Amino acid sequence: MAFTSVEGLLRAAADMPLWQAVRDDDMQDRGADAAESWDQMARLWTAMTESVKQYSPLLRSSSELVGGEGGLVAEQGGSLCGPFFSAVIATALKTGECNACMRRIVAAPTAGASGVLPAVLLPLQQRDNLSDEVMTQALYVAAGFGQVIASRASISGAEGGCQAEVGSASGMAAAALVHLMGGTPEQMAHACAMALSNILGLVCDPVAGLVEVPCVKRNVMGAMNALSCAEMALCGVKNAIPCDEVIDAMRSVGDSMPAALRETGMGGLAATPTGRRIAEQILGK
Repeated sequence: MAFTSVEGLLRAAADMPLWQAVRDDDMQDRGADAAESWDQMARLWTAMTESVKQYSPLLRSSSELVGGEGGLVAEQGGSLCGPFFSAVIATALKTGECNACMRRIVAAPTAGASGVLPAVLLPLQQRDNLSDEVMTQALYVAAGFGQVIASRASISGAEGGCQAEVGSASGMAAAALVHLMGGTPEQMAHACAMALSNILGLVCDPVAGLVEVPCVKRNVMGAMNALSCAEMALCGVKNAIPCDEVIDAMRSVGDSMPAALRETGMGGLAATPTGRRIAEQILGK
């Protein structure tokens, strides 16, 4: 994809819907026609939905650190957050658990952050009876913002910390939500900027080096952050710092992180006494 700035993405969206500008750029980049590009994105949407449909609360990861929690929230949630938010939490957990249990997921933008987009999109589709066509458009929007983040900063926890994974996913999801609710491209940019700003500096500290603890539950945080930022943007709230500058700041913060906080499993929660004990138990098996 050619988009290296949100400003450029917004300029392209001046003459057509933003999702279409992203699709047309994909066509040019891959030498595909409109139908081929659409079919590929539609397949990704189907894969996202299937990963949640095929979730089983009986599955456990090989480490036994992850499994069953999405089912608990799906069965018992709602008393505090209400049915919609509980569905968002459950979907994020289910997708993250599927990843840890080696089931098929969509890396959006990474496997470790794969729960954020489906967590906000699937419950909204069900609540508002949205078509798969509209959801596929939303994936194009998410992809457009994700491409800019990847080109200006990073989507790799090893390179930029969890801000680059769950943070990027949250920004992508916030923009997609604004699209689904009829917002403008400028509101999409503000939503993405707010979401990234809120997760700026989040470290990547997987216990035992596995994409399980705290990764799965951080997907829940990323999803809820996306919802709140999309809501603010739709209400006219603007981010003081332009989205491109927020992304550039994310890159700078990631570059400043010590290696212990970038997916090495040497710092943060992984370095706690319990985190080290879990690592020793897993490695000793």
